[in-house]
Amino acid sequence: MGGVNPYLRQSAIPVAARPFRVMVEGMDEPIAVDPADLPYGRDGLPGSLLDILLHHGLELDHACGGVAACSTCHVYVQQGGKTCPPPEEAEEDMLDTAPALKPSSRLACQCVPSGAQDLVVAVPAWNRNRAKETD
Repeated sequence: MGGVNPYLRQSAIPVAARPFRVMVEGMDEPIAVDPADLPYGRDGLPGSLLDILLHHGLELDHACGGVAACSTCHVYVQQGGKTCPPPEEAEEDMLDTAPALKPSSRLACQCVPSGAQDLVVAVPAWNRNRAKETD
């Protein structure tokens, strides 16, 4: 899916400037992110957590395609969140619709790490996609 929400002002958020890692609770190994490879895809802002997680095989719901029009990619950034720009109003509005909101809540599609520090991310239990479609 992916694309741009035409109703939102798009800020120019730079992708990471240096390599960093993203540890997702429940995964055995951290994800190594090389900024030279960003963006990976077209879901979420370039270099966003959604972009990173999807590219590395973590199935994270994102019903709107990563354009901040839903809250299905809600995650908790437990460490390293200060390396991401603060949420803009559109993200805050969508987070208000997410269950189990915490101070560390972010929409993965809008959260773009700078690479200044490694991140620890948790996907809320209610948001884990346990169903997998097959051919």
